[in-house]
Amino acid sequence: MTERMPPLTLTDAAAQRVKTLMEGRDQPAIGIRIGVQNKGCSGLSYTMDFAEERQPLDEVVETQGVTVLIDPKATMFIVGTVMDYVEDRMQSGFVFRNPNEKGRCGCGESFHV
Repeated sequence: MTERMPPLTLTDAAAQRVKTLMEGRDQPAIGIRIGVQNKGCSGLSYTMDFAEERQPLDEVVETQGVTVLIDPKATMFIVGTVMDYVEDRMQSGFVFRNPNEKGRCGCGESFHV
């Protein structure tokens, strides 16, 4: 039997940043929830929020001590994506490297597949 590719992979930097954010929260969370929504000039935008409970159809990825819940409507758009956390002199934030993207808008806020 072939092992299935996880829909999302976190880099060490992303996992560490998620852990730090969760530790700084006043309310407990079981992990983070990743999704996509119709937004922006290219059509889709990533969403990320703390997850307080698992929904019945969520895809669950557990890696490096982090639980990531993926909205079932987002799974087909992000399979194979690597989530990273990048800090430089000008900005810091999570970056999604998605092999399914066919293009991005100029500001980087949205993408299309």
